[in-house]
Amino acid sequence: MESEELMHIRPLSGAPSDTLPSHPMSILAATPYLILNGRADEAIAHYQHALGTTTTSLQRFGDNNPNCPEALRNNVMHAELKAGHGTLMLSDGPGAAPPPPAGAVNVALHMNDEAQARRSFEILADGGTVFQPLMDAPWGALFGAVIDRYGVSWMFNCEKQPA
Repeated sequence: MESEELMHIRPLSGAPSDTLPSHPMSILAATPYLILNGRADEAIAHYQHALGTTTTSLQRFGDNNPNCPEALRNNVMHAELKAGHGTLMLSDGPGAAPPPPAGAVNVALHMNDEAQARRSFEILADGGTVFQPLMDAPWGALFGAVIDRYGVSWMFNCEKQPA
């Protein structure tokens, strides 16, 4: 298959064609996102030892929010680990709170089309639960999180296009 062909979704037989885009999808990657409930620093060191990962990005809750409660200031808001040719993302999440209702793993979608991100978010939210409505995130992207009707957690991160 040619790479251009891989960028297009073809409807399955019997699938309603009006629900699938006729243009290339704006999803650039789907990445596991681990919510570690206050143990992200420990997990980063463990994955480095066990898998040979390298930390390519690390932001703490206090880095971007001067009003962050002291107890959360040093918690990992977002980290990216290079694992071979792949990426793992992780966060402390809500701290020592119980895991999110759908568990500790999310699928993080990296997108580059805001309209498509909003449409896909709304479709996944139908019959599901919005955990974080789409918002302008402090790292300059459109971000939101939803648990779909099947219990799968999805995180949307869409590059903001210059106006």
